[in-house]
Amino acid sequence: MSTKNETKSLSIWLILVSGMLTGMGNGSVFGAALMCLMGRGGFANWGGAAWTAYDPSTFTGFIDWAMIVFGIAFCGILYVGLNRHYKLETGAA
Repeated sequence: MSTKNETKSLSIWLILVSGMLTGMGNGSVFGAALMCLMGRGGFANWGGAAWTAYDPSTFTGFIDWAMIVFGIAFCGILYVGLNRHYKLETGAA
């Protein structure tokens, strides 16, 4: 019984690290594709370093927030997938 709890606690780190890495990677691809399609678009300011990089009214800030949202979404997808896997695994045992 404790082995399954240890496995679940280890999967939290798997979900956080791999979900955020994969999601933020896909978010950056989304940002690059958006930049190729519309250039600067309606964003008056390109963005910059420090806090302006996270200001969603700038292009860089919009893409940074898109990466964060994609990362959180992938964490959710991994959480649901791993929970279903554990249910199947416990049903088979």
